[in-house]
Amino acid sequence: MPRDILDVPLRQSAPGTRRTVRMVRYGAAEARPKAYIHAALHADETPGILVAHHLMRLLDAAEARGEIAGQVVLVPYANPIGLAQYVNGDQFGRHDLNSGANFNRGWPDLFAPVAERVDGHLGGGAEANVDVIRKAMREVLDSRAPTREIDSLRLALAREACDADFVLDLHCDDEGLMHLFLVPSLWPAAADLAGELGCSAVMLADDTGGATFAESFARPWSRLALSFPGYSIPQACFSATVELRGFADVSDALAEGDALALFRELQRRGHVAGEPGSAPSAPCEATDFDACDVVRAPFAGVVSYRVELGQHVERGEAIADLLDPAAGEASTARRAIHADTDGLVLSRRLRKLVSAGEVIAKIVGKESLTHRQGYLLED
Repeated sequence: MPRDILDVPLRQSAPGTRRTVRMVRYGAAEARPKAYIHAALHADETPGILVAHHLMRLLDAAEARGEIAGQVVLVPYANPIGLAQYVNGDQFGRHDLNSGANFNRGWPDLFAPVAERVDGHLGGGAEANVDVIRKAMREVLDSRAPTREIDSLRLALAREACDADFVLDLHCDDEGLMHLFLVPSLWPAAADLAGELGCSAVMLADDTGGATFAESFARPWSRLALSFPGYSIPQACFSATVELRGFADVSDALAEGDALALFRELQRRGHVAGEPGSAPSAPCEATDFDACDVVRAPFAGVVSYRVELGQHVERGEAIADLLDPAAGEASTARRAIHADTDGLVLSRRLRKLVSAGEVIAKIVGKESLTHRQGYLLED
C-alpha cells in the first residue's frame, strides 16, 4: 500500500501560531513488525535529519517494489518546536525555551501505570501478554491530556512509538564518534546494529536518571518481567539512542552510508523484505555507562586538546589544557585536565570557549567510577 503522510498538530503555544510534527508511515497502520525511527529530537543535532532523508529514499524504493513487509514509521524531524528556536541567528534546539525542559528528558515512565493495568490480565503465552501490555501502554498515553506545546509533542511521539518492536532515536554528540546507548537487556541483541553502524562504543544503563526517549520504551518490558515472574514477558521493544558522530558530521556521503546501515537492519528484523547479508561483528564491546568518564571544565576558559578522538588514554594522563584568559601571568594561565579512567576518547567539545562545569570530553572505560553514580547524563 502507498505510504501515508500524517501531520500531527501540536497544542497551540500562542495566538496565531500552529505547529505540526510530520510522520511518514510505510505499510498498514496495524502491520507487524513495527519500526519507529525519528531524527533531531534535539533539534540542533542535524546529522539525523540528513540520514532520515536518505532512509526515506530507500524506503520509497522498497515500497515501490512491494518490499515493506511490516510497518515502518519515519519521523524526519521529531521536534518542530526546537527547529524554530533561533535567537540572533543561533539555533537553540536542545532545550525548550518556553519551559526550560531538555527535549530528551522527562519522557513518560510507563512501567508503574502499565503494571497496574495489566495486573490480573496476563496469561501464559508471551504473544498474548505482549498484546495486553501494548494495549495498556496506549491506554495510559491516551488518558493523558497535554497542557503545554512540549507535552503535546511528547505525547504525539510516544503514542506512535510505544507499541513498536524497534525504536531508534537519532542524535549526535558535540564532536564525537559513532556510538549507542541501550538498556542492558538489549545486549548482545544489538551487536548487529553496532556492527552495521561501525560503533566505537556501546554504553549500557538500566536507568540514566533522565528518562530519555529510548529508555521509556525499552525499560518497562524488563521491569514488567521482574514484577510478574510467573508470566512469559519478553523484551518486546528494541529501543536505542543512536549518536551519529558529531554536530559537524553532516554530509551525503556519511548519511547515505548510515541510512543504508539502518535499512539493512530493518531488513534483518523483518520490516522490509530483502537479503541484508551477514550481520557484521560489533567493532567494540558494550560497557556500563557509569564507566564512562564525563570530564568537565573546572573553570571558564579556552580548551586546547592534547588527544584526538578515538585515542586510548590512561588514568591520570593529561588530555587537555584549560586556558584562563583572565590570568595575570602567562605562566599561571594554563591548567592541565586529566583523565580519571583508562579508555577511549569518545567525544570532545567542538566550541573551544567553555563555561565552568561544561563537559569537555567523554572517555569510555571499563570500570565503574565512583563519581559516575546516580544521574549519568551530561545535560
